[in-house]
Amino acid sequence: MVAAPILLVRHGQSEWNAARRWQGRADSPLTALGRAQAAGAAEALAATERVLGPVWASTSERARATAEIVADRLGLGARTVTADERLCEAEAGEWQGLTPDEIEAAYPGFLVAHRRPPSFEPFDRVVARATAALGDVADATSPGGAAVVVTHSGVIRSLIRSGGVADERIPNLAGVWFGVARSATGVDLHLGDRFDPVGLVVSGVDAPGEDPGEQTDHAGAQRRADR
Repeated sequence: MVAAPILLVRHGQSEWNAARRWQGRADSPLTALGRAQAAGAAEALAATERVLGPVWASTSERARATAEIVADRLGLGARTVTADERLCEAEAGEWQGLTPDEIEAAYPGFLVAHRRPPSFEPFDRVVARATAALGDVADATSPGGAAVVVTHSGVIRSLIRSGGVADERIPNLAGVWFGVARSATGVDLHLGDRFDPVGLVVSGVDAPGEDPGEQTDHAGAQRRADR
């Protein structure tokens, strides 16, 4: 089967991004800058020669609102966006709502060592659910078309890393292309080019990366209970 080109992009800046708070599954609306970023990314996509559509998004407000702006600017209409919970950010557990400084105070050294608390959704679970969703996106993409999926930093970084490629931070409205196809063994992902819209307005706020990290700390449960 021919691989469907699918662009995964991170949502626009949210209020918790601006406040440097780890979001996880928490809902946080877009800021004015986030809405402007979505419009700018849509203009960059419209300038390509690809036939774009469908547009999918996670069910989180920040991703869904971004996708609706993109779909509207592409002439597809905001109501055409398909929302799928499998594209949501990783569960952040007890880190949800915390700033990096607050996390460092409660979990010294975890961030720099890419460690995560035991309640954080594991990397392999994020990859499995997101990959399954992308298989459905590929099925819904017409031959010759290219889908756009608005999701989250942790999801995109996990999928990149699942292919054995070193990942890096994903700014708001940046992303990466994947070729997605079903095979006898499941859904195959082929990493493509990065998407970095030229001239996109950025915030300068160093918000948390939110990826699931390389390990969770199941041995840390007792330490948390003792605090």
